[in-house]
Amino acid sequence: METRKRIKRLRQKLDMTQEEFAKYIGVSWRTVMRWESGDSQPSNLALEKIEKLEKKDESQNGGLVKN
Repeated sequence: METRKRIKRLRQKLDMTQEEFAKYIGVSWRTVMRWESGDSQPSNLALEKIEKLEKKDESQNGGLVKN
């Protein structure tokens, strides 16, 4: 799956706005918007954080709760 689709699908699955997702990853919401549109790609560090978020979601059976 393309990175942009993977990011958007995860964010939506977690019921997060671009701003909330960005805050968790440590980037601006505009950066998340660019990733999702395919205008740019996440850095290796951002990808690591996204992967951790995916694993956390999977380990909780898809049940991450927004704070």
